[in-house]
Order: sequence, then structure tokens, then C-alpha cells
Amino acid sequence: MRFGRAATPVFHGDDYKFEIGKAEVIRPGRDLAFIATGIMVSEAMAAADMLAEQGISARVVNMPTIKPLDEKAVLDAAKECGKIVTVEEHNILGGLGEAVSGVVTEHVPVPVHRIGVRDKFGHSGSAAELLKQFGLCAENIAREAKTFLKG
Repeated sequence: MRFGRAATPVFHGDDYKFEIGKAEVIRPGRDLAFIATGIMVSEAMAAADMLAEQGISARVVNMPTIKPLDEKAVLDAAKECGKIVTVEEHNILGGLGEAVSGVVTEHVPVPVHRIGVRDKFGHSGSAAELLKQFGLCAENIAREAKTFLKG
């Protein structure tokens, strides 16, 4: 389990029921899919809002568990959007991005771009400063997604 230090926005109502291994689409979209976990879900939502202002429709999938991974949600995103951007507050090695890439590679080969910590040692700072420094803020996520769509 990972626990963030900063308070995060609440995007579920009181009726939400967490299920191990079950993702949820919290925003529909067709041009690309953000698959995010933990505190990065709210950053992915904000990035999707920024992209929408530019005419880009981004799906946001909340992937609350990486093991087990909701492979159906991943494959639906791959088939319906054609490009996936994973977003995690974690090293890109051995995390959500690799799990999603493995499923996609075997079943529905589409481009996947991983946004996360690029195999660097962590250091101290406020949560907001560190997210920005490691490129895990909504502005950078939107920028990288837009570049990925063009490529």
C-alpha cells in the first residue's frame, strides 16, 4: 500500500465501493486514456480538463490496485482510445506503467507512455514541490500527453 502525504481531492460519493482488482472510468474519452493510480488520479483529471480546452478527449481510468490489475479496463482503453498514458507517483520501473505495458503488448499493441519518477533517488520537499519537480503535476501531464498524441 502507498499512502500520500498531501490531502487529495475526493471524487467519489458516499456510495462508492472499493473492489480489489477493479478499475473505474471516471471520465470518458476517445483520443487517449490516462490510467492513473493514487494521488495521480486527480492530476490526470486536471490534465484531462486542460486537454479538453484544446479539443482533446482524454479518458481517465482510476486503477486503485496494480496487483491484481484490471486487465479488462486496460484492454478496453487500448481498443477504444488507441493510446495510453500511465500516471503514477512511483518509479516507472516495476509499477503501473510496466503492468499496463505488459498487458497491452500481449493483447492489443498500442503505444503506451509512462509518466512517473524516472528511476531517480527521492529527496525531501513539500508534496507539491516534489510532484512538480518530478513532472507529476497536471500541467506537465497534459503537455506530455499532447506531445505523445502528435508522435
